[in-house]
Amino acid sequence: MKSLDSQTKFIQLRERFPLFVYQSYTFRIEKATLFLKFKFSLSDKYIFEPELEIPARSFYNWEALSPAQMDNLVFHIGMIELVSYWKLACSPTIVIQPFKLSATQIAFWEKLYYHGLGEFFYLNEIQTSQSDFVSIQSKVEKVLSKMDFPLAPKVLVPVGGGKDSVVSLELLRGQNEVIPFIINPRPASSNCALIGGFSSEQTAVVNRKLDPLLLELNEQGFLNGHTPFSALLAFVSLLVAAGAGLRYIALSNESSANEPTVPGTQINHQYSKSLDFEQDFRNYVAQYIHPEMKYFSFLRPLNELQIAKLFSQFTAYHPVFRSCNVGSKTDSWCGKCPKCLFTWIILSPFIAQPKLEGLFNKNLLADLALITILNELSGQSAVKPFECVGTISEVKAALLELLLQSKTEDLPVLLKHIQSQLQQENINDSLFKSLLSEWQSDHFLPACFTQTLKQALYD
Repeated sequence: MKSLDSQTKFIQLRERFPLFVYQSYTFRIEKATLFLKFKFSLSDKYIFEPELEIPARSFYNWEALSPAQMDNLVFHIGMIELVSYWKLACSPTIVIQPFKLSATQIAFWEKLYYHGLGEFFYLNEIQTSQSDFVSIQSKVEKVLSKMDFPLAPKVLVPVGGGKDSVVSLELLRGQNEVIPFIINPRPASSNCALIGGFSSEQTAVVNRKLDPLLLELNEQGFLNGHTPFSALLAFVSLLVAAGAGLRYIALSNESSANEPTVPGTQINHQYSKSLDFEQDFRNYVAQYIHPEMKYFSFLRPLNELQIAKLFSQFTAYHPVFRSCNVGSKTDSWCGKCPKCLFTWIILSPFIAQPKLEGLFNKNLLADLALITILNELSGQSAVKPFECVGTISEVKAALLELLLQSKTEDLPVLLKHIQSQLQQENINDSLFKSLLSEWQSDHFLPACFTQTLKQALYD
């Protein structure tokens, strides 16, 4: 059986590679560009040295940060960067050599690794538990120094090139002094920043380089799968914000990110975008890094439908935004993946079908090959797609609204398919109206940001 084979591989790799060691990190500044390098060891048999580069910008003042403050920020990036390499063999012990971690810190990291790798364990059919999957040890005596220096009330806004970060950028740039932030720029993210009025010199950029040995070992049959990228983004954003002297880091994660990908479990493709992670991260930052750095999701009170409605108004971005991971290298929508279909569906009540067809270069609802994905998105399958997509209720509400708007009986094949399902479940337009008017109270927005978002939503 495949599950037995997967579990056996997991056990055998752990026996062959019992130790994963975070050995060291370095940082240096050359011509105002910051370079980071980390060193990890897999049982002394493989060495990994991933790198990050932060190109020079006029808003950085790296010299204002003491060596101890830089140590704190860079070390923590290594703590989340290591998980991409640890998962190759899932060593039962992780040894942290640069600094000593408290029991509370170790508990934070074990929780983050376990839930952040929930999809990895699930798709690899690995049976483990949070108490058994890893032990984190740090036996050195050297401890980190917590930072405390003044920060300006400016906002760092991560931009990924999708609709969510566009909404945050548009709503915040008129109310606050904003710096867009992009990891590994691609045309969609860079173009969105430019349309928002920010030149490349006004945009913070981080170039992340994986150690090529990671991909080589994946090809050789070591374990592979999803890692919590948004958690890496969180820790890198702290370094960028500190270098620029910013207090606020405003993410664009919506309330829908809290829904598990596998119903009835805690397995969530978007765990590091969830409110649970956000709360843990904020507490960790306040206790161990800088008490005045405020990391929060600006869109947390909203659902995907509300964000889609706001995005539909920002027409300048429509030709350049992209959410498709498959087409990211070619700056295109592949038209075949869950992200493409979900984006079409959630925008369809607010953007005319001919325009959507022009943006995606086809009518996705007329593609019968996407029926399996539609079933996953709409709850007819046991598991949602392992992608950053909205809730089942949001998908159903958007499709019903599109059906109500349709003035023809000649419906595309996927819309015909879902029509019968919605009728059987007695879904009506009250769901759509309810979702558009709701406001999730579980969020960490400072008061001034709450006011900005409510004004945009309800005015």
